[in-house]
Amino acid sequence: MVVELVGRRARTVRKRAAVNLILDTHFLIWLVLGSDRVSEFPWLGARRPWGVSPVALLEIQFLSEVGRVRVRNPEFLEVLSRDERFVIDDPPLAQVFRNAIPLDWTRDPFDRLLAAHSLTRRVPLCSVDETIQRHHRLLPQELRPSKYF
Repeated sequence: MVVELVGRRARTVRKRAAVNLILDTHFLIWLVLGSDRVSEFPWLGARRPWGVSPVALLEIQFLSEVGRVRVRNPEFLEVLSRDERFVIDDPPLAQVFRNAIPLDWTRDPFDRLLAAHSLTRRVPLCSVDETIQRHHRLLPQELRPSKYF
């Protein structure tokens, strides 16, 4: 953290850490809620800080609006931004969209943009989605499907 002097007031600013992977929406929800499902991925803790895409935040809002998850915004975003395990990563939107255009293997706009975010930053996308695992070239080694299955 850095203390920055602004006018006569000081404010604390958290430095942006380099992320080791981008979390898909499932992983983000599991981690924030402390789900037992996370225990299936013991290697995940070594990959902090975890990158959070604004795309995942928008998907969580959509899921909340249709009643699939219960999240209160802006409180959820505030809790997430204070948690040092996460870094809200915000690459240039135009570059994300350029990388999303050729990803014709999915019609899910959130999956497409999360994969494009991963490509833009050149870091793996942490996802258990089978379509993403079959087609996206940047996955954590531990999540890559075996060619023997």
